[in-house]
Amino acid sequence: MSTATLTLAQKLISCRSLTPDDSGCQEILIQRLAQLGFRIEKMRFGDVDNFWARRGDAAPLLCFAGHTDVVPTGPLEQWDSDPFVPTVRDGRLYGRGAADMKSSLAAFITAIEAFLAQHPNHPGSIALLITSDEEGVAINGTAKVVETLKARGELLDYCIVGEPTCTDKLGDTIKNGRRGSLSGNLTIRGIQGHIAYPHLAKNPIHLAAPAIAELAQTEWDRGNEYFPPTTWHISNINAGTGATNVIPGKLNLLFNFRFSTASTVDSLKAQVHQILDKHSLDYELHWELSGKPFLTPKAELAEAMRNAIAKTADLEPQLSTSGGTSDGRFIADICRQVVEFGPCNATIHKLNENVEIDDLAQLSEIYRLTIENLLNGNR
Repeated sequence: MSTATLTLAQKLISCRSLTPDDSGCQEILIQRLAQLGFRIEKMRFGDVDNFWARRGDAAPLLCFAGHTDVVPTGPLEQWDSDPFVPTVRDGRLYGRGAADMKSSLAAFITAIEAFLAQHPNHPGSIALLITSDEEGVAINGTAKVVETLKARGELLDYCIVGEPTCTDKLGDTIKNGRRGSLSGNLTIRGIQGHIAYPHLAKNPIHLAAPAIAELAQTEWDRGNEYFPPTTWHISNINAGTGATNVIPGKLNLLFNFRFSTASTVDSLKAQVHQILDKHSLDYELHWELSGKPFLTPKAELAEAMRNAIAKTADLEPQLSTSGGTSDGRFIADICRQVVEFGPCNATIHKLNENVEIDDLAQLSEIYRLTIENLLNGNR
């Protein structure tokens, strides 16, 4: 599986799939899956290519989910080699998407091929949900595929998302949940005027300062066993005309919550409005929910993967909910158990992104053993 996974990862990296352009990656995967007897359903929404592939009709249904799109390269001259020419040096595979997440996609395929070679008549079903819109706005990708599956009652029992999760060594971290993301666009209105005549104006910056301080100091919750406490942070703030002698007429703030299952969207919104109202501010606030938090407790999927990692990498993984959002937030709507597991994340989105070549075989074997544990009952 080592050579097969490396070869496939190289082929995928060679595709210039800058989000949301798939650039032929999915067709490479589809051809391999079709040979294994998967039913392929291409789903294009807007300018985004997605596909759903399934083998078998029985329960349980185990799905592998991932994305073929990658982030922009940054300055090409600062790469040691062309980011879309997969390069092997010093025991590592270099290229954009090597870690996030074309190696995982390759390992999905080789793991499934190895499993089916041993168990062509396996119980249960295997599926793949692949998008080219995870690194972008994530509107016409996994979210739309999940809506389609949900509408026809096609639910998942287990899902493995191939995001890079490990920190120091392959196998050290499984993500069994993610925090939610709730953003606010807040405008606080004052009265513009000459700075020499402040009694004829209202400075929205001064008016907002006590409320901002209170929002920054508020304890929204204390988290729980799996999640750290919810955080609130300003990401952007601006006001004024650029002149030094004008009191601005309004102040605009962009802020974001990263929140745990210890809070709800409604409770966070209510607390913010309560604080703003308490300070008698004239304001307008627009909310945007990027994703709710999700959590998979220690159950069959996490245990199956833990056993696979222990056998393959000889270490005990930790369960974590750290990091940003992922497509797991959409999949959790139709799947009772969702985890993320993939290679080390030290170089993702960076110049000279890379993955250890030795990790490729182990990653594929961990996926294969997880399938074995879940579908053949070898937990």
